[in-house]
Amino acid sequence: MTAGPSPSRRKSITDRAEQAAVVFDLKAQGLSFRAIDIITRDPDGPTGGKRIAPSTACQLVREEAARRVDPKIDEWRAIQIERLEGVLRDHRALRDAHWDRAMGTDEKAPEVTAALAVDRALNGISRTVEQESKILGIHVTKIEAQVTEVTQQDLEMQEIIAEAKAKVAAEEAALRGEAGE
Repeated sequence: MTAGPSPSRRKSITDRAEQAAVVFDLKAQGLSFRAIDIITRDPDGPTGGKRIAPSTACQLVREEAARRVDPKIDEWRAIQIERLEGVLRDHRALRDAHWDRAMGTDEKAPEVTAALAVDRALNGISRTVEQESKILGIHVTKIEAQVTEVTQQDLEMQEIIAEAKAKVAAEEAALRGEAGE
């Protein structure tokens, strides 16, 4: 007795692998599984008339994708993540530099507001995280932050407006009180 799969089983595995490669290429060209079914029925088609049903075509595409892509995807992801981590380190250094300028600890640099420093850092970091999530195939909800700097003049203006509103409300109340009597 010989060990291993029977000759008919080996042929079946070989045929399936060939069909998977054909179906994968057809799908990569943008064809639907129904279109692949129709094309494979044709005796002059890529499978010589051996029909591949849409459900089988879907399975074959998954098998071929796993064979072609999976062994290399982890290596590619590791390279991309390493590259993006370098970018993230650069953004963190930039954030620290902006923060030092904003706080006035960097005397050589031009003055930068704290709001601008935080905004620049958040934008850089969020872009890097977004790219990493795309590479890893995970969904990240985008968070947008807006930093508004309020100066002393803004606070004084808000106080003046509040006092004016209170004065107008009191005058209106007084007028309504006289009109109602």
